[in-house]
Amino acid sequence: MRAPARPAVVLLAGVAVAAALLLSACTGAHPSATTDPAPHTTASGSATPTPTPTASAAPALVPGGTAEQNLPYFDTVNKATIAAKPGAQGRDFIDALVAAGFTKSDMQLTPDTTTIGLKAPSVQFSVQFGAGCVIGQYGPDSGGYTSLTSPTLATGGCLIGQTRPIDW
Repeated sequence: MRAPARPAVVLLAGVAVAAALLLSACTGAHPSATTDPAPHTTASGSATPTPTPTASAAPALVPGGTAEQNLPYFDTVNKATIAAKPGAQGRDFIDALVAAGFTKSDMQLTPDTTTIGLKAPSVQFSVQFGAGCVIGQYGPDSGGYTSLTSPTLATGGCLIGQTRPIDW
């Protein structure tokens, strides 16, 4: 007897996986099979209204918080800066972050120009929160705006390489 052709084995394996996925979807709880036998009622016998979800609060600065806790607000401030000024440079980001409550002495910034005087293809800026940092990058070489959190470097800062003084 001849072994089945390889494409047929792959096809059969694919069908088996699809069948297993379909069957596993059927084993979940059915809406009519809930463990709650009756709707919650008040003393008057009417059904208790289901609370409506409230909109999430806008991101805010978390003083004394971690980099991860402050990343959403950092992003909100930086995206607003870009919306107001699509050609934003380093000082624009730092000024907006300071106005939003971030501490200037905890910030680092890369130069807006290269060592030969050309406009830098992107700028990086950061705010340190104890053992962590929020880092933003903006420019055409970074595909627009990106951000992340990272542990503080062994050198005590957030950015690698040459940074410029934030002395204004």
